[in-house]
Amino acid sequence: MVRTVFSGREIIGVLTSFGYVPQSHRGSHVRLRYENEDTGDVRNVDVPLHSEVKIGTLRSIADQCGAEDFEKWCRWIDDHT
Repeated sequence: MVRTVFSGREIIGVLTSFGYVPQSHRGSHVRLRYENEDTGDVRNVDVPLHSEVKIGTLRSIADQCGAEDFEKWCRWIDDHT
């Protein structure tokens, strides 16, 4: 079974280590931006700074990151925390 319980700080830590850059912090949310230099693709991802990110929010974050397979994405986050 794939781990699907992460804190916002865990997610932000992994994403920033892979090139996502914090853009703003509003309330309990941080907006990260990723720009692929090869394709020009830009992704904005909003991550709540909660101790436990709800599964629906986690799926939304994975979608914002462009993940095609939610379980693989969760495994990737878990492998890099």
